[in-house]
Amino acid sequence: MKFYKDHYDVIVIGGALAGLSAALMLADKGKDVLVLERHNLPGGIATSFVRGGIEIEAALHEMMSIGDKDRRLKVGKFFDDMGVDVDWIKVPEAYHAAIPGLEVTLHPGLETFAREVDAAVPGTYDKVLAVLNLCNTVFDSVNELSIHPMSKPQMLMKHEAFVKTAGYSTQEVLDTFGLPQKALDLLSPYWIYVGTGFKELPFTIFSVLMADYIGYGSFIPRKFSHEMSLKMAERAEALGVQIEYRQHVDKILVKDGKAYGVRTARGDEVYADYVISSAYPNKVYTSMIEPASAVPADAVKMVNGRRLSLTAFSVILILDKSAEELGIKDYSVFHGDTMDTNKCYEELKGLGPYHYITCICHNLANPDATPPGTCSYSITTLPRVDGWKTVSADDYDRVKHEVAKQLIDYMSEYLGVNLLDHVLECVIETPMTVAHYTGMWNGCIYGYAHTMEDHIVARLQTAEAEHFIGHLEFSGAHQISGDGMGPAVTNGRKAAKNVLDTMAKEAK
Repeated sequence: MKFYKDHYDVIVIGGALAGLSAALMLADKGKDVLVLERHNLPGGIATSFVRGGIEIEAALHEMMSIGDKDRRLKVGKFFDDMGVDVDWIKVPEAYHAAIPGLEVTLHPGLETFAREVDAAVPGTYDKVLAVLNLCNTVFDSVNELSIHPMSKPQMLMKHEAFVKTAGYSTQEVLDTFGLPQKALDLLSPYWIYVGTGFKELPFTIFSVLMADYIGYGSFIPRKFSHEMSLKMAERAEALGVQIEYRQHVDKILVKDGKAYGVRTARGDEVYADYVISSAYPNKVYTSMIEPASAVPADAVKMVNGRRLSLTAFSVILILDKSAEELGIKDYSVFHGDTMDTNKCYEELKGLGPYHYITCICHNLANPDATPPGTCSYSITTLPRVDGWKTVSADDYDRVKHEVAKQLIDYMSEYLGVNLLDHVLECVIETPMTVAHYTGMWNGCIYGYAHTMEDHIVARLQTAEAEHFIGHLEFSGAHQISGDGMGPAVTNGRKAAKNVLDTMAKEAK
């Protein structure tokens, strides 16, 4: 029996959330799909691992675009529509902001959030609510326009707020509200989830982030992020998708300007009408296209012209006491010496010490995340890619442990507990870990940086011009919607839609 069929409609490179989302959508439309995954499990960084007999979440802090059962957002609705039954747990808060002079826990709900900011910074309720309402209006416009594109005059008539703010940075728009600095500090912590300081971050991106998280709350799967990927893979196979693990794709085959298949590292050539790649364009255009002469010069210019966003450094601890016993009171804490996002962004370009940190205690959303009497506590910073590229193989182990110790000591001082006295298990994840495990270009988990020159609005306008090789689509954090697990699902769906649209067009 042959390992592969003679031909497929679509080959998907990568069985992480984006690739599986594309496969689900295509299979739901009756297409014959092959997924090739380099590892022995699906999910990429949406996974978990076991240490000391305890299952540990590898990456997910919180999932956006899910929504409650009675008002699903786009990612949650997609899972429901595809028959992927994830046991979602709603996170109890938005975040706790720990800034010099401010210790505030904020909760989802636009009015609730505004009132809690006002309680900490009196007299700001109306202005904060106005910011959040503007974000929500832009968010609604982005969701509608992603499904129903319009001409510019139509957009101006129906989506005035979106059009008027699309050309401005977050800092430029927020400055118009005249909020005191402490209120702005409380509106700032989520910036790290898109990874660009407010001077460069488009207000459109900030709006989507805030409206989604603050308006609807965030969620985690009860059985960790691997529950998502395992159930997606299971459902995809039920729909007829062939998923093959431990299959590393070495080349994407191109003829007459169109992709027509792939070659695996073991030498198998597999053919299809379309290829969807979760590998970064940086990798694809520089070393995966065969023949190399099929790569247009503009493709190389495109990847050279885009700036990679953030990678991850995380220390995940299993502690020998409960969160309550250790004085850990909040699920999500953003801790920083400052909430000046532009200063924080500059600090993240090096190897530390890092002072903008996000900490997660999964037990405070999911009490069963670890055995009774223990808790999971992750300390994470999201450095820029450039700094970690300078670490040599000889220095790697030393640098890794120095940074991990700095982060543990930093949060021990904040909590008033020496965390090192309570460690049952400690796992250190570095940019190199991410690059090695997932193949993400330079360990970059957030794709290309959202800037005023390059973000979702600009990318939508240039998408057709950047379609350099026919029948080749891309999915993953590096695509239009950008970073995070929720956007990865959206990017996978977008790649599938592009394939389906092209199929329909070429069938006419």
